[in-house]
Amino acid sequence: GAVEQLNVHADCLEVPLYHKGYAKDPSAVAKAAVDAATEEGHDVVLIDTAGRMQNNVPLMKALSKLVVENNPDLVLFVCEALVGNDGVDQLSMFNKALRSGGHRRQIDGIILTKFDTVSDKVGAALTMTHVTGAPVVFIGTGQKYTHLKKLSAQAVIKSLFS
Repeated sequence: GAVEQLNVHADCLEVPLYHKGYAKDPSAVAKAAVDAATEEGHDVVLIDTAGRMQNNVPLMKALSKLVVENNPDLVLFVCEALVGNDGVDQLSMFNKALRSGGHRRQIDGIILTKFDTVSDKVGAALTMTHVTGAPVVFIGTGQKYTHLKKLSAQAVIKSLFS
């Protein structure tokens, strides 16, 4: 499952993993993780919301609750570059869910995975940034940790015009 997969990555990266298993309140687990990290002297906590489906109302309400109750410094939307313009719709639903908690919080940035597979289809990335005002912070270009890279605007422009 997802927790086991995260545990493999945490072991590879030699970082601690805080989890409470499955079927728990994500907001409460996030709060407990931040508290545990603070006690252990860590100043960064990465919270994985485990693949929220943007059209699943209960899961999106749980996401909004997590953001409202924990007030994270950074909210990143992770999307496969392969989905093209469907990613714009997913992002809009994600942002709508964030707002549903009675606050104005929006995403702070976008991570596009599988970016190496889209060749000249980068228009959706441009649309996502235009619609949200949020930058593409990282792109995934492979399966290794070193394949998470900053987006090169020059490479996107070159791809669009080649």
